[in-house]
Amino acid sequence: MTNIDTRPRANTQDRMTRLERLAAQLKGDAPCTIEGLALAHGVSRRTIARDLEIMREQGLPIEAERGRGGGVRLDANWGVGRLNLSYAESVDLLISLAVAEQMNSPLFLAQMGSVRRQLIGSFSRDKRRAVEGIKNRILIGAAASVTVQTSLEAPQKRVVQRLHQAFLSQKDMEITYRREDMSESVRVIEPHYLLLNFPVWYVLAFDHLRQEPRTFRCDRILAATEGFETFKLAPLSAFEGALSGNNVI
Repeated sequence: MTNIDTRPRANTQDRMTRLERLAAQLKGDAPCTIEGLALAHGVSRRTIARDLEIMREQGLPIEAERGRGGGVRLDANWGVGRLNLSYAESVDLLISLAVAEQMNSPLFLAQMGSVRRQLIGSFSRDKRRAVEGIKNRILIGAAASVTVQTSLEAPQKRVVQRLHQAFLSQKDMEITYRREDMSESVRVIEPHYLLLNFPVWYVLAFDHLRQEPRTFRCDRILAATEGFETFKLAPLSAFEGALSGNNVI
């Protein structure tokens, strides 16, 4: 009697997700068999076989081991240059590269140019101009004082991502901010520059509430929402007061 796979056919998204997981499994150290993969993913052996064939057609060097068990594996050297990053992850990585460039350390600069060019190439045409000038908007200052470091808290991941995106897109953003005296306020700011006084990050911004440039500690931003209004980048000289220690809240 012929066994018929009566389970519903996977949609495109399911298959893409499964292919990604299969690639990760096949590159791992644990031995894989078609039977084991089928059980792990809740599909038939035939479906796994089709998936493996699709992966081979996409250029993945999948090797089949002869003998009992039908072992399969992915060439351990495969994978370089095949990262799939979301927009938020790409923005975070690009800013991290810009920080490394500004620090001018030979340890970080070996292949920086090539990585940066490939990353910029992944952005849409309308975002590339802003992306290419991002290095000049990141400032590296002196290390923060012991007093400041003692009060440092880890910023929220979601806040950091939204700040990065508004910074890159040159859009205003609404933030909930906690001052040193623990009072909180809601403000609309334009994030023009980022300043690192290691390990403390600051954003040099135009504050719509006060109608003047201000410096905000990033770890004190409790919530953030990217706005819709774009702003024209102001020269760094407009933030001299903020950089000298004035208007830091």
